Amino acid sequence: MHTRVTGVVIEDGQILLLDQDTDGARSWSLPGGKVENGETLAEALVREMREETGVDVEIGRLLYVCDHTRAHVAHITFEARRIGGEVGAVTEGADTRPIRQVAFVPLDDLPELGFSEKFAKLCREGFPGAGSYMGPKSAIGL
Repeated sequence: MHTRVTGVVIEDGQILLLDQDTDGARSWSLPGGKVENGETLAEALVREMREETGVDVEIGRLLYVCDHTRAHVAHITFEARRIGGEVGAVTEGADTRPIRQVAFVPLDDLPELGFSEKFAKLCREGFPGAGSYMGPKSAIGL
């Protein structure tokens, strides 16, 4: 099983997302990626956020752990806070799938971008139950 970390950065009712091809129907997704050998979860997320969004972050609460059993991946998502960097200053070539755009998107626009209303509600409510094992990704609306 592989481990993937993602970060949720919410500022002023907007969430940091990136637009790139994914394995699913959505093109917008949370920034993050695979944890490399020798990295802690926090180190991997700080690196991935910098590479994919240009933003430097400080890792906060563990929001949830989910399984994606078809792909044999454990998804671990943290709250993160922007502490520097420049939104959109993507590290070219760091990701195998080109990133078309990085943006702070209003939470109310999440359903229009292919996110479930359940996920949008979790974001608006500050992730009640944070730190929980949630089972399949569908349990959090992803």
